[in-house]
Amino acid sequence: MRVRIEGIGECYSGQIESPRLEIGAIDIVDGQIEAFDAAPQGDYDARIDAAGGAVLPGLVDGHVHPALGEWTPTQDAQGWIGNYLHGGTTTMVSAGELHIPGLDYANLTPELVTSIAVVSASTTGRVRWRGVRVHAGTCLLVPGMTEEHFDRLAAAGCRFVKFIFFPLEDRRDEARQMVTWAHARGMRVKVHTGGVSRSGASRMCGYSTLDWLQPDIAAHVSGGPIPMPDEDIDALVDRTSFALEVCSSGNDRSTLRLVRRLMDQGKLARLVLGTDTPGGTGVIPRGLFRSLLFLTGVCGMSPGEAIACATGNTARAHGLAVGVIAPGRSADLVIAGRVEGSSGPGFSHALAHGDFPGISSVLVQGVPMVLGRSEQTPPPARPALFSCCNFSWLGNR
Repeated sequence: MRVRIEGIGECYSGQIESPRLEIGAIDIVDGQIEAFDAAPQGDYDARIDAAGGAVLPGLVDGHVHPALGEWTPTQDAQGWIGNYLHGGTTTMVSAGELHIPGLDYANLTPELVTSIAVVSASTTGRVRWRGVRVHAGTCLLVPGMTEEHFDRLAAAGCRFVKFIFFPLEDRRDEARQMVTWAHARGMRVKVHTGGVSRSGASRMCGYSTLDWLQPDIAAHVSGGPIPMPDEDIDALVDRTSFALEVCSSGNDRSTLRLVRRLMDQGKLARLVLGTDTPGGTGVIPRGLFRSLLFLTGVCGMSPGEAIACATGNTARAHGLAVGVIAPGRSADLVIAGRVEGSSGPGFSHALAHGDFPGISSVLVQGVPMVLGRSEQTPPPARPALFSCCNFSWLGNR
């Protein structure tokens, strides 16, 4: 399948070191980006005129809580993953399948948490949901797990583990051993931070714990929903090097403190984003974009840097080969533009002001999954225009 996007006014790479690409066209072949600004071939299955709008990588939500496919029992909501696609998200990473009706957080066993992760990876994580890849099967670590449990997780394709119900300060050596077992199997380690979670069963986790644990990603350091103390946030920026996640469900004041400190020290490559939904804050299809706009409109980050945090940064921290626009990369792309009435003449001006853009199209592996306009955003002032020579790809939607 060959697809061409042309008429690009702005393009964002997803790479924090060089966030803007000065290109006008992208050619896509069999789901991968083939070239920039190539001469038109005339034999495309689909052509999309971005109408002077922006092209950016599909957003990567590093913190979701799926349970069973597109149903989340926390909010009794159906079709939430497809709605997030219309908010620009093409990749999700589970932070644990913990919102299961009847799950007793006070009596989790090694066999139970391992089995939940294996089932989730083998179901929700096995297929794409309306095009969205959900990396499900994140195991919630508990005392008593053995190396054999990690072997089972690895065999099922589980890529992430998380500390949330684990008494970290009481069992340091056991926690460190689990980090070692996870890393030996190519798994990334995330840890719940801050105050007690919605479950009520987690424990406080701040700098003093994270300093010796050394996870790959510290989850929602500015609140999920309760943040760690200000001095702990400062110490994380100053004295550690692992990824620091902020979520739309957190404390905006703490997020501002964290982001400004990262900006002042030139450490924005460490900043990753998630929504921490569905959960107590609900189903928020535009949640990741809302966090991105907070970075631009309130924190003063450039649009390109903020987009990189929501795409390439988050993907890299989780070991995923998405979130970047470059030849050879997966063509997970969002086409968007300023909404009529928003600030400034173009997409970047609107984002810098914190205005939500209008999404025209979302492509997953080169296949347009959202056409004409998103169901979750206002229409852009100048929508992308679509023409098709071969309609066979419609069967993949």
